[in-house]
Amino acid sequence: MLWLVGAALFAGAVPAAAQAPKPDAELARAWAAGYRAAFTCSSLWNGAGKPIEAIERDELTGIYPEIEADVRALKAEVDEGAKRVSVTWRDDMPPRIAEWSGREGCVTLPIGAQPAEAARPVERRPDLDAQPWPMGDKDARWPVSKGQTKFEQATADMARFGGRTSSLLIVKNGRIAHERYWGGHDIHTAQRTFSVAKSMAVTLIGHAVEQRRIDVTKPAMIAEWQTPGDPRAAITTEQLMRMASGLTSDTAGNRSDAIYMGGASVRQWTTQWPMLNPPNSRYRYANNDTLLATLSLKAALEKAGAPLDPAAFFDRLGMTRTFAEHDKNGDYILSSQVWTSARDLARLGLLYQNDGMWRGERLLPESWRRFVTTPSGPQPDRDFGYGAGFWLLAKSEGVPADAFGGFGNRGQYMVVIPSRDLVIVRQGYDDGKVRLDIAKLVAAVVAADDDDRRYSKGG
Repeated sequence: MLWLVGAALFAGAVPAAAQAPKPDAELARAWAAGYRAAFTCSSLWNGAGKPIEAIERDELTGIYPEIEADVRALKAEVDEGAKRVSVTWRDDMPPRIAEWSGREGCVTLPIGAQPAEAARPVERRPDLDAQPWPMGDKDARWPVSKGQTKFEQATADMARFGGRTSSLLIVKNGRIAHERYWGGHDIHTAQRTFSVAKSMAVTLIGHAVEQRRIDVTKPAMIAEWQTPGDPRAAITTEQLMRMASGLTSDTAGNRSDAIYMGGASVRQWTTQWPMLNPPNSRYRYANNDTLLATLSLKAALEKAGAPLDPAAFFDRLGMTRTFAEHDKNGDYILSSQVWTSARDLARLGLLYQNDGMWRGERLLPESWRRFVTTPSGPQPDRDFGYGAGFWLLAKSEGVPADAFGGFGNRGQYMVVIPSRDLVIVRQGYDDGKVRLDIAKLVAAVVAADDDDRRYSKGG
């Protein structure tokens, strides 16, 4: 049975209304069990981890209304030794299982699957904390000054921007000018990025372009589309990155619940959808497009004899508390399922602030920042434009024209303003009723930057 998901969907952090028939109650319960298992597993062991009471408060409230009651009612059984979370949802079916791998976060098993009996090796990420910022945390912040800075004054009352904030971080000229956490979070707390992961996916693609291992202007390397006469064979990786593939899917916004909560295979779910419009003729935000672009990247890397290894790339940036999770087959869910800390998001922003350079090494092509922030092709009919995996804030009052960012559901934002040497990170637990106004927050930070000149590069 194909479940057509109802409720509000989110294009990044921008809602797109979509109504669909109410899901079957038993399937919704299976989905809810998968959601609870996955979020409990990732929240417990990714990054610094969170206690169960904080997971209950933050991760399992304000979520999709058609599953929230079941998510709250179901109980999670935590096996600390095996790093496994089990959620029983029906007496005659196996529990839903999520298992932590260490290096790449948690894997959610499909409905009905049993965990392997053999113990899984748990690989740990490197400890770089003692290294100087931005690789580590040493000397990350500008010296504390007496009294509030303009950035602190401008963001002291976060409630005026809306939403429920868990972290706010402002980087000026390469160092942290302001940093604040709420609800027990700290510099190493990892939260789910939701669609900020799409910006991470195109960053990995950009790195492969720099290595001359993929040409995004050529047809995407999707094996299932290569049957003679299949029109999808002409879709390029770039068109997938720009949400202009012409493909359709189950819902507008394409929430991909079968993967996120059902444990379905990324490849099985994403490659099945037909073309509805000519490529590059319409903008349609879809998780599937990013997942397909990632499959194309993986195929290109394998052809070149190299694996797709997000953790290795993130470690090169000091992003050791960033966990790109994958399905049971090892395909990464880079449309949404990445967990990261505020400082790691700032490191990603600094890579773009520095136009793809990191510690004297070019990791992204010299033209990549311009490429991903150029609104080529069809555009969304909204306040923000879209490049390739990044949202564009050029239309926003009080915001410089070159501002761009990764946006994610529930209020995840990483904004870069090259002309101001600013990176702004905000994480949160917004819901359908209360959301952050990111343009208003960025405008306030920019205005504070106009008034505060103490953060000089030579300081």
